[in-house]
Amino acid sequence: MGSPRRGVYAHVRHPQYIAFLGILFGFLLQWPTILTLAMFPLLVLMYVRLARSEERDALRAFGTEYERYATITPAWVPRFGRHNVPGPRHGGAAGA
Repeated sequence: MGSPRRGVYAHVRHPQYIAFLGILFGFLLQWPTILTLAMFPLLVLMYVRLARSEERDALRAFGTEYERYATITPAWVPRFGRHNVPGPRHGGAAGA
């Protein structure tokens, strides 16, 4: 499964969907029409469902490795800092 220990995937599991939803929200603010108001929640629902489906596929393909990654890395709201990066700590003694 590649290395999710670096880059954006070390902080959040669905960065591409977060970015797309941010763009959709921007469209909603820029062009607040009936169509954008109606489509926004539908598109959010579709992308959340797609992300869940992809996670099931990843779990089947990568098993416990993906399960460990998913328990450490949040799906939608990133937590920045070293506490959520999988793998051994860099520097310092064990347990530091």
